[in-house]
Amino acid sequence: VQLVQSGAELRNPGTSVKISCKTSGYTFINDYIAWVRQVPGQGLEWMGRIDPEDHGTRYARKFQDRVTFTVDTSTNTAYVELNNLRSDDTAVYYCTRPYRWWGQGTQVTVSS
Repeated sequence: VQLVQSGAELRNPGTSVKISCKTSGYTFINDYIAWVRQVPGQGLEWMGRIDPEDHGTRYARKFQDRVTFTVDTSTNTAYVELNNLRSDDTAVYYCTRPYRWWGQGTQVTVSS
């Protein structure tokens, strides 16, 4: 099983970022993909999850107004898009096939 994420991103406040997570080695629709982030100096923060089979989503309350999870079952890839970025969104973002397999993480830096 592999989860490979897209590369680091630098964004200005108020803009959006979209991160990809390409999976392989298992049947994509058989398990959720969850998204978790780690802000510098803090613990892991669960953002939510998506079911690739029916595209059903569940978002953490903190993010539900700004985040969108999608999947492309033709490429076995999951995406997270975070809108209206703020400086405190600077973090490493991870996708996970809960919670045994993890992507390598994507650094998102929000700075003007």
